Amino acid sequence: MSAFTLSAFTAGISAVLLAASLSLQPLPVYAAGKKQPVTTDSVPAKLIVGWVEKGRILPEHTAVKIKVDSGALTSSMHAVNIRNFTRKGKAWVSYQVPVRDADSGEKVVLEFERPVARRVLVRGAGGEDRRPVVKMSMCIGDRVYEEEFSLRDRGDMTYPVLLGRRTIEHIGLIDVSRTFLLPLNCSDSVEQDERERQKRLREDETLVDDTQINQPEQVEEEHEE
Repeated sequence: MSAFTLSAFTAGISAVLLAASLSLQPLPVYAAGKKQPVTTDSVPAKLIVGWVEKGRILPEHTAVKIKVDSGALTSSMHAVNIRNFTRKGKAWVSYQVPVRDADSGEKVVLEFERPVARRVLVRGAGGEDRRPVVKMSMCIGDRVYEEEFSLRDRGDMTYPVLLGRRTIEHIGLIDVSRTFLLPLNCSDSVEQDERERQKRLREDETLVDDTQINQPEQVEEEHEE
């Protein structure tokens, strides 16, 4: 056997062994009775989320279905009866979020008041519309994320909440072939924490961050897939 043939044979064997070792990498292991979130070692501290997940809009306990969609930059939340008002010199907005509980199937109407963080002009296939943007806390998996959401009537959409790229960047990577990878597991204390935080915002206007409210209106593209 020539040196060239031997080298090629050795390289072939090495490739086969490498492929076999990769195929034998352990799959995620779930503790008995508990499904743990899927993670990836290639991106440290990043979760893998399905293209549909469950979440809780804090401080409410209702579980809602969330669509994870990189076609939007800013996340979006279904909202009706949107009313702008001023509280202690700051721009606020009140709104209702009609949803169907993802666990019980019951229809509920959640009511919120939040400071307006900024305003945005969103352009998409259906035209363009101006929306207020607020910060909302959501339980996804076992973590709480405070993210910006533009408010609009999503009554014609299947999912009341859409997570855009800004939020996805904070959470993890999308597996577009799977759904519901992150079981809801936030402690009940996060609901009370959020209630107390919102109470402080209502009482102390210096806690309201309105540094972007007077900035030029931002224009974003939204192509929900």
